[in-house]
Amino acid sequence: MKAQVKLGRIAGISMGLHYSWFIIALLIVLSLVQHFHAVAPQWSKAMGWMAAVITSLLFFAALLLHELAHSLLAKARGLRVRAITLFALGGVSQIESEASDAKSEFWIAIAGPITSVVIGLVALGTAWLTGWQPRSEPATPVISVLVWLGYINLMLAAFNMIPGYPLDGGRVLRAVIWWITSNADRSTKVAAEVGQFVAFMFILWGLIQFFSGVSFSGLWMAFIGWFLLDAARSSYVQVELMAGLRDRRVADIMDRDYVTVEGHLSLQDFVDAYVLRTGRRCFVVVQNDQITGLITTHEIRQVARDSWPQTSVQSVMRPLAQLRTVAPDTPAIQALELMSREDINQLPVISDGHVRGVFSRGQVLRFLRTQAELHRN
Repeated sequence: MKAQVKLGRIAGISMGLHYSWFIIALLIVLSLVQHFHAVAPQWSKAMGWMAAVITSLLFFAALLLHELAHSLLAKARGLRVRAITLFALGGVSQIESEASDAKSEFWIAIAGPITSVVIGLVALGTAWLTGWQPRSEPATPVISVLVWLGYINLMLAAFNMIPGYPLDGGRVLRAVIWWITSNADRSTKVAAEVGQFVAFMFILWGLIQFFSGVSFSGLWMAFIGWFLLDAARSSYVQVELMAGLRDRRVADIMDRDYVTVEGHLSLQDFVDAYVLRTGRRCFVVVQNDQITGLITTHEIRQVARDSWPQTSVQSVMRPLAQLRTVAPDTPAIQALELMSREDINQLPVISDGHVRGVFSRGQVLRFLRTQAELHRN
């Protein structure tokens, strides 16, 4: 999930907001305005709105700290972390590589809920030190903010510890099964299956609540269940994909039958003679019998169509010196992680100074599809 609004970097990790965050932020502010009006009707409207906005910002800061705990521990365990993105249903840490052992997986997963519990207890403890008593209404706006933040962070920790993969609790379950069975793939499959069951229960309970006329919150619960179900299924599919690539090298999957084009060709001639006729999306560019770069449909789209006849392939290609490359014996999973990290779809495969092929996402999918068909037979 990519962030549309950048917030900066912490410990080398990019922070950002997905556009859906603004929707949930507005809903939380409106909900808090009603909440504060109910618990403190004597407040002015301006005071209620100010408390709601400040509380919302502090809540999302707590979410950020929750995800940052995951990410910092992952980095400490040697994993690569690209970014943290806040979105409608919370936050996500983009950890680009898998934990190497069950112990690392356990502590990375549980770091977030522990952080939320600490934040919640600190907020409630501070409110108590300033005169608040449990089960009593807060006396001041500051105490109201602290009490709400305290309870919501404890609820966040409890929700995340539900054993439904890929929630933190599901990842903790995966780590425990991994430790018992010493099988990472099997543990992920079991955790994902439990996650799907939990998601179905969320959807069922939410729909029962809604059609019973209890409240519209049932629809929200059903939506969360649907999101968890989709995430659990995606995690299961990813495990299947990774299992299919285990012990595979780039040379096993790469496309050796790559197509070369002359750099002096115009984009118009290139599109007409190569792209449209072959259906390929990636081509190796040569000049004077020397490979000089790579051109894909992405580079073509950056040029206005009416400029294609006057624009050469060489002028818009990505030079070989600027490309990320891999060797034929590079593990396929490592090459995929590199493509994900650099947000690219193909990698030239180079050995002894020569291009041996092209490793692409499309080629990986074709390889996995063929492998699945063979296993079915």
